[in-house]
Amino acid sequence: MYTQVWSKYLPILRILFKKSASAEQVFNLNISDFEKIGAARKAGYKFKIHFSKGRVDNVISASEMAKDLAATLLQDAVVKELFMQNDYTISMNTKFQLTISFIPNVSEEAVALVSEDEQA
Repeated sequence: MYTQVWSKYLPILRILFKKSASAEQVFNLNISDFEKIGAARKAGYKFKIHFSKGRVDNVISASEMAKDLAATLLQDAVVKELFMQNDYTISMNTKFQLTISFIPNVSEEAVALVSEDEQA
């Protein structure tokens, strides 16, 4: 239902995912895109999706909008590669603002180094 709308935003989202490595990114969605589908409610929609190791890491089945966004992102090779390298959280608030947060993966080597330092 929402796949077409999310596909429209995909080029912008790719850029925002890359920029999120330096700072959290907030993007104002066009409410009329969702109203055309008949989906926008006065209060808007809220959801949060956490991507870890290239897949959705939380339950989003209650939100058709979130499920379609996750599916659209995971079908894109560029975004899928980013999701394999690091974790991200995407949330949308009732004002149709999409927030993308970058969560760097701590490599096993870095964890081992910290453990060695703590033992010394």
